[in-house]
Amino acid sequence: MPRGRYHPHRNTNAIPPMAVYTEVPDEELARFAGRYPLGALLSCKGIAEGVENSNFLLHTERGHYILTLYERRVERADLPFFLGLMEHLAARELTCPLPVHDHSGEALGELCGRPAAIFTFLEGMSVRRPRVGHCAALGQALATMHAAGRDFPLRRANALSVGQWRALAEAAGPAADAVAPNLAVALADHLAVLERCWPRDLPAGVIHADLFPDNVFFLGERLSGLIDFYFACNDLLAYDLAVCLNAWCFEPDAAFNVTKGRALIAAYHAVRPLTAGEIAALPLLARGAAMRFLLTRLVDWLAVRPGALVQPKDPVEYWKKLRFHADARSTAAYGWEP
Repeated sequence: MPRGRYHPHRNTNAIPPMAVYTEVPDEELARFAGRYPLGALLSCKGIAEGVENSNFLLHTERGHYILTLYERRVERADLPFFLGLMEHLAARELTCPLPVHDHSGEALGELCGRPAAIFTFLEGMSVRRPRVGHCAALGQALATMHAAGRDFPLRRANALSVGQWRALAEAAGPAADAVAPNLAVALADHLAVLERCWPRDLPAGVIHADLFPDNVFFLGERLSGLIDFYFACNDLLAYDLAVCLNAWCFEPDAAFNVTKGRALIAAYHAVRPLTAGEIAALPLLARGAAMRFLLTRLVDWLAVRPGALVQPKDPVEYWKKLRFHADARSTAAYGWEP
């Protein structure tokens, strides 16, 4: 079956006005699609998901595909890294969207003045409430992705790593206290610890850096693919695992689920064994991952204007997670011991 980036269980006819940032005239779309070996274009629908880019589901004579127009935070210079990585991983049998090349062999084009690409269709759906089996499947897939990316030749620095967090905290400033009492001072204290203790000599490579449940597809209990590689970069491999602990293993009441944590770490470790240094550093890495998402959410939260159509995500969720990790002394806090 074709593969691509689309949630088939969502209603693409109910599109809020902010879901597609760039409207594409029919004539321009037909001209652009005609450059690709897709057959005749039968229909096109905007996808009511995502906040970074404009996405459309294309139905053609050859099947279904995803058209992405790159907006906002995605830098044009980074696109060869993202597209090349997806092709590299797919060639090593990790299921992810595969860029379609046009008749001249190019994967990246331009549509309505924006960089644009077409991707194969990926079957499956994301899960809103991950279960233990989902966490285990994710751990295995993440380790497989890290192994598959070892020989990827391009490099991209993590633009949201520990060296950038203080600038985000300063951008929020004293206004952070409106989100939680004394938050600005508490963030400064945590940042001081993270900057002083952040590990520099752990195994590194290509990471996804944003592998939240909505970026992982399942068919039943089987993981069917990974999507949205637009934060992918080179960084510590165990940091990617720490991001997933934050995104997959906390319950809605902010309690950490040790059964999910154990499943996630054990499945990862079975494919790519963690080093002693990674095991010792995991609570600190998880604390840092919580800080990264807390700060980006905080800046977005404080910047929203009254009456805005898009409601940013609540940073308090990650403030609670950060404090949990700060109290963790070993991976036993996550339900797993080597």
